Amino acid sequence: MGDYDEDTAFLGPSGPYFWTTFFLINLIFIATGFNGLYIIFAGATPKHHCLIPNVNLTEEWETAIIPFRIVNGDKVLNQCSRYKLDVVKSLSAEGYIPGWDINVTNLEQEGCLDGWTYSKDVYHSTIVTEWDLVCDNQWKVPFASSTLFMGYLIGSLISGQLSDRFGRKTVVFISLGCQWVSMLLQSFSWSWQMFCITFLGVGASQIGIYISAFVLGTELLSKSMRILFTTLGAFLFYCIGYMTLPWIAYGIREWRTLIAVLSTTNVVYIPFWWFIPESPRWLITQGRLDDAEVIVREAARRNKVEAPSVIFKEFEKMPTRKYTMLDVIKSKNIRCITLMCLVLWMAINIGYFGLSLNTSNLSGNPFMNCFLSALTEVPAYIGSTWLLKKCQRRGLLSFFLVLGGGVLLLIQFIPDSKWFSLEMTGKFGFTMAFGVVYIYTAEIYPTVLRNVGMGICSSAARIGSITAPYVIYLGSYNKALPYILMGSLTIASSVVNIFLPETLNKDLPETVEQMQKCHRYVLSLYIKQQKRLLLKFVSSVVNILVEVTVGMKSIQTPLLFSLFVSLQPFC
Repeated sequence: MGDYDEDTAFLGPSGPYFWTTFFLINLIFIATGFNGLYIIFAGATPKHHCLIPNVNLTEEWETAIIPFRIVNGDKVLNQCSRYKLDVVKSLSAEGYIPGWDINVTNLEQEGCLDGWTYSKDVYHSTIVTEWDLVCDNQWKVPFASSTLFMGYLIGSLISGQLSDRFGRKTVVFISLGCQWVSMLLQSFSWSWQMFCITFLGVGASQIGIYISAFVLGTELLSKSMRILFTTLGAFLFYCIGYMTLPWIAYGIREWRTLIAVLSTTNVVYIPFWWFIPESPRWLITQGRLDDAEVIVREAARRNKVEAPSVIFKEFEKMPTRKYTMLDVIKSKNIRCITLMCLVLWMAINIGYFGLSLNTSNLSGNPFMNCFLSALTEVPAYIGSTWLLKKCQRRGLLSFFLVLGGGVLLLIQFIPDSKWFSLEMTGKFGFTMAFGVVYIYTAEIYPTVLRNVGMGICSSAARIGSITAPYVIYLGSYNKALPYILMGSLTIASSVVNIFLPETLNKDLPETVEQMQKCHRYVLSLYIKQQKRLLLKFVSSVVNILVEVTVGMKSIQTPLLFSLFVSLQPFC
């Protein structure tokens, strides 16, 4: 088979055809941004306490019947119990006054037998208020979130095979249709079980859209624009959708209407079918040279260049060996590298999705928190794209893992009012690591195993994202516990990362034999070599603690300054 880039070089590095294709495909990623995390608002838990039926209680007893506890010096109503209604009703009828005649803390308590009362200050309704997913049923909220990521796992396993068989464009638009149907059905869910089942469909179709559109854009664009698309375009347009989500949710406070409105965005992409072509590369692999040539000639016409009389020469497809997951575990070196990559992908995804899902639990406006969380990703993706051009991958990834995990470990030592700034800094570190690990992993694996290796790592990432809601759920027992767990796991993964081979300025391996060996460095030697990096990071941590102590409002500027100064040893 001939070289496709060489055969189509006459189209030029850019032009109207490439730019139109670039923006149309990237616009599809906007939908993946705001359709992927709407559970933040649909599954939010408003303030609540036991419902008190109308049983002619005095005003004093209506207030006193709900127990309270002291949290950070403030009175907080108990969400899952009340003083026994029959006893309180009797005391109220006899004219006793709580606190004066009766010590209410000595009264027997009972569960919320009549249901709950939910605050509507922020949300008019969520799945929590719809089906009372609180107290003993509180575990159902993280489970519902996890079903989305279970769908991601299913979709990532089948979308690639469907794309190879039926075409990239076909799978993109079928996935858009499936997502529209799944979300529309979800908005009409009559039970929590139906919500979870349809959420599986949402997740599977969404990852199908993302992967197939990513591959389609990679294969349609020229070599120079392909780099821009894979390192920046898809991620930034995803961020646009992510940043749009909280404002849509702000205007629509009812979960059913929110999901129904978001589902209609998939319909907007129907006209794109007539403007986005199928991948000529895929058509060639299927032996459809004439169809591929029609697309390339149309591209030449739109780019206003003249196409040669014969674009693709006939070829004889040579038999090649098919590599599978078994080949990954046969070699000790590849097996070792794969295991380390799995740890990295899982840790990064737990941190990234954990912090993304946690924005509704932070103090302050949840809509603004979500927007700022999304906004943090924009400089992260731009920064990672620039740094990848000149910095060592291993050191770069380790630094951002230590940054993301380190600031999360600091959270337990500072007041709640300062948590948001540190969490956003952690989100910045995880997003930077997210952008680096994709490129780094692709550069480590040889061509014959790259697709298989990335698929295994992607599956590990899905397992990490499935776990993330449960990590955040631990915050209901101790607010600092999720941060301690995510921070510790991330720091541990940064240690694992130092044993991976460096790939900067090295040719991509084509065969298993060309794949680099994993480095068996002694940890102390690595720390000595990277002493400057560690000192800079410690300096950044000290800056954070000092500014928190004196009560300054912003900690971002000196931290980011120290961050980029610290990267100099790697650049």
